[in-house]
Amino acid sequence: MALFTRATKNIIVRIDEFFDNIDLGLLVFREAVKSYLAGDAEAFRRHLHKVDSLESAADKLQREIENDMITHSILPQHRAEVSQLLDELDEIIDGIKSSLHEIDIEVPQIPSKLHNDIINIAEASANAAEELMPAARAFFVSPHTVREKLLKVYYFESETDKISYSVKKKIFQESPELDLAHKAHLRYIIHHIESISDLAQKAADLLSGMSIKIIM
Repeated sequence: MALFTRATKNIIVRIDEFFDNIDLGLLVFREAVKSYLAGDAEAFRRHLHKVDSLESAADKLQREIENDMITHSILPQHRAEVSQLLDELDEIIDGIKSSLHEIDIEVPQIPSKLHNDIINIAEASANAAEELMPAARAFFVSPHTVREKLLKVYYFESETDKISYSVKKKIFQESPELDLAHKAHLRYIIHHIESISDLAQKAADLLSGMSIKIIM
């Protein structure tokens, strides 16, 4: 049961573009974290500017989609929920932008022994959001498949929590060479990186409930 018909082709294209921007943002997020840890300031800056551009484009597309839904009376019975879903998904690209800008502003000193750990947190966190996107796309064409597609979102969100917990223990219990302020700063940066998975879980919860309503 598809929610859109051929008459709403333009809005389908915009929604796909919106999802594409988030997908690309997640790819750039991964590369930005790796560039920062590698000390490649130029590459990090390039990734940061790319995320800024993707976030701006996503905001513009979101406004256009919501405006079209109102103007052309598309999905009037589901409009509020679809708008809320777009908001939750937009929070992900906003979170990516915020995380990278925090790193850019605060320039955290991350010990080399933690580099792989930070990359693992970023990968798991981004994976949670990445697995959300097929489910979000499916909602508009085959909502009965949404819930099964969300399983990996919850898996990677849980993995992010586990990895983050382990790394924080390493920082606070196994790194006597770091002072308390340094440890607290690292914890703060980790919190920003892992927050992407939390945003994905929040959107997944909403999407799961919406899919149930659609197919009932």
